[in-house]
Amino acid sequence: MKYSQARQGRVFVIRLEDGDIVHEEIERLAREEGVNAGFLTILGGADGGSALVVGPERSRGVSPVTPMRHTLDDAHEVAGTGTIFPDETGRPVLHMHMACGREASTVTGCIRDGVRVWQVMEAVLVELLDTTASRVLEPETGFKLLRP
Repeated sequence: MKYSQARQGRVFVIRLEDGDIVHEEIERLAREEGVNAGFLTILGGADGGSALVVGPERSRGVSPVTPMRHTLDDAHEVAGTGTIFPDETGRPVLHMHMACGREASTVTGCIRDGVRVWQVMEAVLVELLDTTASRVLEPETGFKLLRP
């Protein structure tokens, strides 16, 4: 385990609008407001055609990891949580997982392939201050992993 400390900064209450791409809008807000690090929770609706990364094709013995992708067939209710930290260039990068449900089935995954808002999503972003944590590309996995 690796860890560091931070302190809480500003809190942003966010309403994402119909058609917004979640990670693009959250990262844009972070750049515009000077948020380098934070954590957030989100809920609302995801539109059909939204894409989730739902796991690796093989969990061990393959490098780099090959992701599996799932596309939502219609609107889904969502709840998610994530973190935002800068990459090697200082650009804030959101890492968020969402559970997306419709009727009796639910799929959970990472939103990095593009989740589009259906009608509305609400998020609360809490800024983290006094942290040097960042996302660093690790060639073995192909992931930008958190370096606390």
